[in-house]
Amino acid sequence: MTTAAPSVSAELDPEVQHHVEQSRAMASGRLRQRARRGSVTIAISFSAAVAALVAFAPHQHHPSLPTIVLLVGAYALATRVEFEVRTALALPTELVLVPMLFLLPIGYVPLFVAAGLFVGRLPDFARRRVPLDRALLIAPNAWHSLGPAAVLAIYGDTTPKLENLPVYAAALGAQFVVEFACAASFDWYVNGVAPTTQLPFMGWAVLVDSALAPIGLAVALAAQEHAGAVLLVLPLLALLAEFARERRARIDHALELSHAYRGTALLLGDVVEADDAYTGLHSRDVVSLVLDVCDRLGVDARERRDAEFAALLHDVGKIKIPSEIINKPGKLSDEEFELIKTHTIEGEQLLSQVGGLVGDVGRIVRSCHEDWDGTGYPDGLAGEEIPLVARIVRCCDAYSAMTTDRSYREALPRSEALAELRRCSGTDFDPDVVDALAAVLG
Repeated sequence: MTTAAPSVSAELDPEVQHHVEQSRAMASGRLRQRARRGSVTIAISFSAAVAALVAFAPHQHHPSLPTIVLLVGAYALATRVEFEVRTALALPTELVLVPMLFLLPIGYVPLFVAAGLFVGRLPDFARRRVPLDRALLIAPNAWHSLGPAAVLAIYGDTTPKLENLPVYAAALGAQFVVEFACAASFDWYVNGVAPTTQLPFMGWAVLVDSALAPIGLAVALAAQEHAGAVLLVLPLLALLAEFARERRARIDHALELSHAYRGTALLLGDVVEADDAYTGLHSRDVVSLVLDVCDRLGVDARERRDAEFAALLHDVGKIKIPSEIINKPGKLSDEEFELIKTHTIEGEQLLSQVGGLVGDVGRIVRSCHEDWDGTGYPDGLAGEEIPLVARIVRCCDAYSAMTTDRSYREALPRSEALAELRRCSGTDFDPDVVDALAAVLG
């Protein structure tokens, strides 16, 4: 059975795109001073917590040096497999962490996890792909291992047994709680981000770890007879590494395509401006108003992106209208006005030839002169039949036109333009959009 590949548009969710680009930029940059201070503080508290755990935990295992090296090396390899899953960066380290908890002295497991994280980053430090000061993040990234280690130390039995599954579930839960507490506190201190905003970003990482933990437990059960059984995870890590590579390549392609669409929209906007200076500059003014109104109305990231493109391109069809009509200083004749009214259809047709996101915006551009009461053009849509983005552009477009000098009249004062919008609220314009624009204008 074959399945269709995910559409590119699914990869271009603006919120996910922003988070991916931001995360990649942060991962390759030097730490800010505040991040360094926070990392050092967490490293000190991590050391204190490990010391307390070592003092409290029972010493049931005395592994050989090769076993320690094997587990630390396997953990380091797992850290090299980085999955970008929507808004999360997931590592399959759970495959190795679980065996560590049962094969190594429980109190020292967090230290061995930190060692694996450091060894895993050595190639990046050696090639100078990331600054060396990012080694300070090892302690914050190792904090999660304290949760399950503490639960197993309290339970007092670190021999893997299937009848202890409730205990292991509690240990996994403790891992997530400790990881969230550390990551959220660090981000709050460094970036001033409220801890609750971290929850959506951790969801996918939690799902990945929850899915891999049973496999890690199976490896731990097998490794009781021979520690070398941990090597069984290596083929799976290699497979996950290939999937991660393909996933990253697909995301790279989607990001490049998104930037290309934006570049195309800006280029078309420049074409409009070159053909008619008023229309081009007017479109740029409308973009700013539209985005402010979108924020006021709380539209989602995808609609906001479509609104930006539509505001920039809503007049692109005018390049098909003779310039002597566009720039006519007097009133248009009925025939000329009918010709002007075709610019929304012309705009949709032009943008549909580009395709992709820009083509989708063409359908919004077609509706940017529809009126709330159904008397607009070209399709006579009314009320919520008109796409919300088109309603927003319609209102902001009218306000910008009224407050801009034209060849046949001077700009209206802001107060008069706003009064005209209110007068036409419910007929030409969506009342909610008029209220939002009025609020934006103060």
